[in-house]
Amino acid sequence: MGKFVELGLREAILRAVEEGGYEDMTPIQSQTIPEILKGQDLIALAQTGTGKTAAFSLPLIQMLLKGEGKRIAKTARSLILAPTRELAVQIAENIKAYGKYVHLRTALVYGGASANPQIKSVVGGTDILIATPGRLLDLVNQGHIKLGQVEFLILDEADRMLDMGFIRDIRKIIDYLPKKRQTLMFSATMPKTVETLANNILHKPIRIDVAPMATTAEKVEQHVLMVPKSRKRDLLVHILKNPEIKRVLVFTRTKHGANRVATHLEKLGIATGAIHGNKSQNTRQKTLDEFREGNIRALIATDVAARGIDVDDVTHVINFDLPNEPESYVHRIGRTARAGASGVSLSFCDHEERGYLRDIEKIIRQKLPLMVEHPYHFEGIENMDPHADKEDEDPRTGFKPRQNFGKNKPGRRAGNPKPHGNNPRNAKNVKAGGYNAGAPSRKTRPTNARAR
Repeated sequence: MGKFVELGLREAILRAVEEGGYEDMTPIQSQTIPEILKGQDLIALAQTGTGKTAAFSLPLIQMLLKGEGKRIAKTARSLILAPTRELAVQIAENIKAYGKYVHLRTALVYGGASANPQIKSVVGGTDILIATPGRLLDLVNQGHIKLGQVEFLILDEADRMLDMGFIRDIRKIIDYLPKKRQTLMFSATMPKTVETLANNILHKPIRIDVAPMATTAEKVEQHVLMVPKSRKRDLLVHILKNPEIKRVLVFTRTKHGANRVATHLEKLGIATGAIHGNKSQNTRQKTLDEFREGNIRALIATDVAARGIDVDDVTHVINFDLPNEPESYVHRIGRTARAGASGVSLSFCDHEERGYLRDIEKIIRQKLPLMVEHPYHFEGIENMDPHADKEDEDPRTGFKPRQNFGKNKPGRRAGNPKPHGNNPRNAKNVKAGGYNAGAPSRKTRPTNARAR
């Protein structure tokens, strides 16, 4: 893979990297850092936990040192955009560690906290500005930050920023930037929205794809457990009785769902915390620190909040709710099996979530094994699926194979005949004011026995 000393980085940077315990580069680092140092625009795709932050931080520090001392009031020489407060804080901490022996000024701007300290941090100018799009745009519009001097633009977790609806803010921010700049985009997945944005804001970029799109961590043991929604909390409690689950991330689809699960576990004496968008920044950071230090065993999180979770030794990831965006599954399970370790992912699937399961299997290009007899055996779990007792039904889809029901067309289900007559779904019976509940007209009244 190569070693950091081969990159020609400043001695002060290499010293900080060595003190961090790093010597060999990861694939994403060995492929991107040389290109970045050449001044090349690029889009890099790599799964979570592969060292993407160092891949752009180290060359950025190196290049900024060439113009050290060029700071202008209220301006930034480089801009790093991140989707969440937690990820922005994480990036800032890493850059602080890599640049502790150089004299670069870093500022951190994000929502959910007082703007006054953030404004003060950029008054004299900054070398590296790390920000979430919404708060940055607010401060730019208020005249506290000017982006006309930005030489380097980095978008981290670009796919999640677009999923969270930041596309308009990002485009507005781009309009404030000088056209002559170096732009880097890092993402775990490459949906069409990311590709379109890349084509619009990058200049002749090279694409570095370290892992196939949406590849899941190779060392993550993945399983699906079929369970009705009403029994999910019981199953979670039962699983957490296993002492091997020392540090677990539990993902829910909603903020309220995260609160309910956390409250339920706390009542049972399980050290639990929850982070999501409704929590204040200080609360989220405190909870995350307690989880990192081992004071909290189970951390309940939503997808948005989880993007900034960088915690080693997460033994298990439990998808309490399957994500409605299949790409999120990749990010979720990437929180375990980090830094060469192994991990386990358990996904709870209610029969109503089977569509989400199929979408996940499609994007990761593999079937997730259904777990019936397992180390976390929950009595009756194999019978929990509402359709499990129907032998001719696919346990994944919940649908029967196509059959010919008499005069109906092959594949049409009984009880769902073609709409006709006074059926509300018949478009001919729908008028401007809604469905006509009166007698059907001559044109829509059944005219023969077959139609009846």
